[in-house]
Amino acid sequence: MRPLSTLYVLSILSLAITVEAQPLKRIKIGYPSLSFRQSNVWVAREMGLFNKYGLEVEPILFRGGQVATQALVSGDPPIVNIGTVVQATIQGHNLVLTAAVENKYDLIVFTRPGITQLEQLRGKKIGITGFNSATHYASIIVARHIGADLKEFTLVPAGLDTERIASVTTGVLDATYVATSAAPLARKAGLTEIVSVGDLGVEVQGNGFATSRAYIASNRDVVKSAIKGFVEAIHFVYANKPAAQKVFAKYMRTNNPEVLEDSYNGYIKTIPKKPYPTLKGIQFMLDVLAPTLPQAKNFRPEQFVDLSFLQELEKEGFFTEMAKRYPTK
Repeated sequence: MRPLSTLYVLSILSLAITVEAQPLKRIKIGYPSLSFRQSNVWVAREMGLFNKYGLEVEPILFRGGQVATQALVSGDPPIVNIGTVVQATIQGHNLVLTAAVENKYDLIVFTRPGITQLEQLRGKKIGITGFNSATHYASIIVARHIGADLKEFTLVPAGLDTERIASVTTGVLDATYVATSAAPLARKAGLTEIVSVGDLGVEVQGNGFATSRAYIASNRDVVKSAIKGFVEAIHFVYANKPAAQKVFAKYMRTNNPEVLEDSYNGYIKTIPKKPYPTLKGIQFMLDVLAPTLPQAKNFRPEQFVDLSFLQELEKEGFFTEMAKRYPTK
């Protein structure tokens, strides 16, 4: 029996060494802004959580949701942290959300001095990150809220938060939408804070973990591993404020303590530990697009999501394991 036991032990050790030596799968994951809602990708990368599940991830910043969506449609990168998959899928690109962390837009309307009410935005120039982005759809929500037609606004693609804030400050724009994480910068610049878009009562499908059905079909294990890292990052942030804020500072390119504090508090307040997409929010997007894309009426919200990964994690006890590993008050 001893020789057999020795051989068995050696075989197990050999298998362990082989598994340990397996190279990580290299993959790019995109994100469209410097908001804390993108931070699950950053944290999973910096804390080695993607590595833990066999992936070597390179985060790629895109200038707005429109550009990020176009990149995802091209397949490079194959996964992007966006919510704007509805229009692309209606147009035949078959993108899906596998997870999501936003059902209200984390955007605040800021204006130049002299504009104190939403109604005053009629006929004004409003800065957005790009068309078919969260800021574009936020403009639709604001227009509906005041009973205006979107055509009464002049929407101007004007870059990231800091760039749009600068444009309002110099008078190039009359107003813009600013993420919670950048709101302290807008206040410091003397802009007028009007309202949070999330408080206008509209449920949306915002940022989420998006890919294509074609990529899932050929790389299901990779997608599941990426989602595991993504979900564990959420639990890590909840339980490790100092470490999370350090990662925020690196990717948001700021050491401003007020920005980092607002970002962390916003994260804890709004990011769900079980990141399921919202079908109601997707229906809102379909309704918004129907006037310009009549075929949107032929789609159901379920066609834009793949919940199988999160459901598998539920059955496997992954969420329970995360709760035990990262206890919070």
